[in-house]
Amino acid sequence: MICQSGRIEIAKFRNLAHDAQQMTKIDAINERILQALSRNARQSNMELAERIGLSPSACLRRVQELERIGVIRGYRAVLDGEAVGRGFVAYMTVGLNDHTKRSQEAFERSIAQAPQVVECHNITGTVEYLLRIEVRDLAAYKYFHTDVLGTLPQVSAITTYVVMGSPKDTRA
Repeated sequence: MICQSGRIEIAKFRNLAHDAQQMTKIDAINERILQALSRNARQSNMELAERIGLSPSACLRRVQELERIGVIRGYRAVLDGEAVGRGFVAYMTVGLNDHTKRSQEAFERSIAQAPQVVECHNITGTVEYLLRIEVRDLAAYKYFHTDVLGTLPQVSAITTYVVMGSPKDTRA
């Protein structure tokens, strides 16, 4: 009985491992689908299928599978920052005065509440975080720098890089 149960567990494990490999495998057709959707996620399935060279049903099945396994996590609109009142863009590096998990978690909780921060990355190097800030103007940035970020007890260093232009930006 124990051996039989052990075999079942091993078989289950092998199936899970095989499923995981299959889920992360991106073939050339899926790669073309992802590239096409990255350029224009609003195209119809019919247009996408024609562009890729698949039948509409086969194309739809592939897109749904990519969504199901989490390769495609969502669809977004690309906004004009000026038009929506967020034309001032800056990147900030932030160093923490304490390198504990508790300090990082407290900082991340605070940043999650700040609407000015549209990206927060925990990075390697001489500082712990890289932030992308989008606000109306310099005055709004100064408020964030001084009255939001500057009041966090975990912060020991802030360096700002103001974006003057973006000749390439493929983020969606």
